[in-house]
Formats: sequence, C-alpha cells, structure tokens
Amino acid sequence: MGKIESSILKINADAQFSVEDNDVTKITWLDGTTPISQSDIEAQYPAVELELALEEVRRERNFLISQTDFYALSDVTMSSDMQTYRQNLRDITNGLDTVEKCNNVTWPTKP
Repeated sequence: MGKIESSILKINADAQFSVEDNDVTKITWLDGTTPISQSDIEAQYPAVELELALEEVRRERNFLISQTDFYALSDVTMSSDMQTYRQNLRDITNGLDTVEKCNNVTWPTKP
C-alpha cells in the first residue's frame, strides 16, 4: 500500500476508493465514501512515511532476532553478550521519531 492509500485510511479506515497513477489528484471515491480533501491527505504524509520507515526497521530487527532465537532455547546457555545483543535489537526503535533516524539506524554487532 502506498503513501496516498495509507494517508486516506489514517483519516477514514473504512474509506472505499481507487487511486490512478499514484496521483493524489486522481482519486475516485467509491460506495458513498465522503471525499477527503487533497490537503488533508497530504497532511498525513509525514506520519505515514515515519510508519513505513519504522516498519522497515522492525522487519530487519525481527529478522536479526530470529537468527539468534535458538540461543533462547531451554537447553542452550545464552552468553551475556548475546543477551545484550538481543536486548539492543529489541530496543532499536526507541527514540526513532523521524524518517531520517530510521534510515540511519546503527545496528548492534552480533557477538
């Protein structure tokens, strides 16, 4: 889902519409959905862009954590370095409040 669609759904989660050529000026409102102004849709762009950037960081974080999940099994002793690494991954989104910060995450080094 693109930025326009996500912005519309932030305003009205039940909106029915189609967007032509990914162009905010080419929205067709369907099934009696009350049209939303272009300016209201565009006002949502920064929040949507941040959400998309955070989703990408979380996707990478979850992948990296999954690569170490076997250390958390009951028959494996996890080193304190690995515990710290995994905790740092879980905390990676703390303070990410701009797209720029999301795009410049410093990932912890796996022990």
